[in-house]
Amino acid sequence: MDLKKTALGIELGSTRIKAVLIDEKHLPIAQGDFEWENRLENGIWTYSSELIETGLQTCFANLKADVKEKFGVTLDEVGGIGISAMMHGYLPFDKDGKQLAEFRTWRNTITGQAADKLTEVLGFNIPQRWSIAHYYQAILNNESHVGDIDYLTTLAGFIHWRLTGLKVMGVGEASGMFPIDSDKCDYNETMLAKFKNLTGVDLRTILPKVLVAGDNAGTLTEEGARFLDPSGDLKAGIPIAPCEGDAGTGMVATNSVRVYTGNVSAGTSDFAMIVVDHDLGVHKQIDMVTTPAGAPVAMVHCNNCTSDINAWVNLFKEFTTLFGVDISKNDMYTKLFQAALDGDPDCGGLLSFNYFSGEGVTDLDEGRPIFARTPDGNFSLANFMRTHLLSALATLKIGMDILQGAENVRIDKLYGHGGFFKTPEVGQIMLSAAVSAPVSVMETAGEGGPYGMALLVSYMLQKEDGESLPDFLDNKVFANAKSFSVMASDADIEGFEKFLAKYKAALPMEKMATEVL
Repeated sequence: MDLKKTALGIELGSTRIKAVLIDEKHLPIAQGDFEWENRLENGIWTYSSELIETGLQTCFANLKADVKEKFGVTLDEVGGIGISAMMHGYLPFDKDGKQLAEFRTWRNTITGQAADKLTEVLGFNIPQRWSIAHYYQAILNNESHVGDIDYLTTLAGFIHWRLTGLKVMGVGEASGMFPIDSDKCDYNETMLAKFKNLTGVDLRTILPKVLVAGDNAGTLTEEGARFLDPSGDLKAGIPIAPCEGDAGTGMVATNSVRVYTGNVSAGTSDFAMIVVDHDLGVHKQIDMVTTPAGAPVAMVHCNNCTSDINAWVNLFKEFTTLFGVDISKNDMYTKLFQAALDGDPDCGGLLSFNYFSGEGVTDLDEGRPIFARTPDGNFSLANFMRTHLLSALATLKIGMDILQGAENVRIDKLYGHGGFFKTPEVGQIMLSAAVSAPVSVMETAGEGGPYGMALLVSYMLQKEDGESLPDFLDNKVFANAKSFSVMASDADIEGFEKFLAKYKAALPMEKMATEVL
C-alpha cells in the first residue's frame, strides 16, 4: 500500500472520536476510534483537555493497529490529514496559549441572554451554542478571563492549531462561530462592526482566519506529529486540510453540498442541513451556516436525539443479563428498532420527551427525560419503541415544518446518516414520515463525518483547476455510489402529525419537570 496516496479524516464527535483512512479511490480501508462522553461539571457540559488529548492519541493508535493488521505496514505517513469535531462551543486562550476556561460544548444552554441580544443587534439568529454567544455571555457575566483572550476557537480549531501551529479553520466550521458572508466566504463585515459597537471588541483579532474547502491549511509540525502519535512513528510535513465541523463533514459524506440537497445527521444530537438558494427570515429554530465551500445552508439543530433511546436499550440489556441471556448491543438495537415498525402510527397514546439537556428549538434551558402514557393507551413494546424514535425526531420536525412551510425551501434529495439509521429502513421510515419526503441512505453513511473529512482532504490533494467541491463529489467520489431510498406511507405521515400535536400540547409538562425534578 502506498501510504502517500491515502487521506486521513479524524472527527471528535460527541460520543466517539473516530479516524477513517481512505485510498486514492475514496474507499475506506482502515479505521480507529475511542469512546467518550461529555460530563456535567459545575453546571457546564464539558470534556477535559486531558481526555481530549488521550482520546485523540488512542484513536490514532487504534487506527495504526488496524493498518498494521490489514496491510502489515506501520502508519508513519499519509497523503493528507483533516480534523473535524462537534461544532460550536467555547475554547479561549491567552497570548501564551494557556486555556482560560473549561471547554464549553454545543450542549450547553447557558447563553440565552447573550443569544437573544445578539440576534436582536445583528438581525441574524444566533443560537445559544454558537461560539459568539458563549463569548458575549462571558462578557455579560463579567468573567475575569475575558480580558486575557488572545484566541477564541472551537474543538476542531484547537486540534488543528496543535497539529499545524496555525489559527485557521474551514468556512463551515467558522459559520458556527460567527455569521458568514457567503459571497466572500468570510465573516460578515457589517455584523463584525455591529458587534464592535456593542462591545468594543474587534473580533478579527481573536477569531481564526477563514479558509474554504480545497485550501492548504498548513502542514503537520514535529510537535503536532508527537501530539497525535507519541510513539514517534508519524512523520512531520504532511499537508493538512482546513478543519471542519461535524455538520459540514456530514454533508460531504452524503454528497449533500449542492443547492436543493440536504442531509439529516442523527446521533447524540440531530440536525438537518439544507443547501438553499435564497435568504431566509430570522427564526429561532433555524441557523444559517455554510457548506465547507461556503454555500448558504439552513440548519435545524436539536440538542437531543438518541441519548434516551440508548438509556432504554441499556436497561433492556440489564434485564436480559439478569436472566443469563447474552444478547449483543447490535442485535438489541436491531430488534427493538424493528419492533417500532409494528407500533400504531401515532404511538397509541404513549408520549416521551428525550431531553437529557436543554433544547433551543422548544425554548428549554434544561431537560428531563420523560415517558408518559394515557390510562387507556396501547402500552406495547412496539408503541414504546416507536414513541422514542418519533420523540428523537420531534424537535427536528418542528424546525423542518418552518423550512418547508413558511420559508418554502425546496428539497430535491434528503440523505440520512448516523447511528439512528444503522438498522435498515426503520430510521428512514420515521424521518420520511417527519418530512413527508423520501429519505436515502448511502452505503458509506455509516462512516459518517470522519469519512467526509477524509474526502475533503482528497479534494485538497486531487482537485483540478476550477473544479468545485460539488462537481468533485458528483463525478469522482459518488458517481457509482449505492444508496437505498424509502418513502413513508400516508398512515405513517399522518400518525407523526398526530403524535407531534400531542407532543406540542404536552411541552408544559416537560418544562414543569425541569422545575420540580
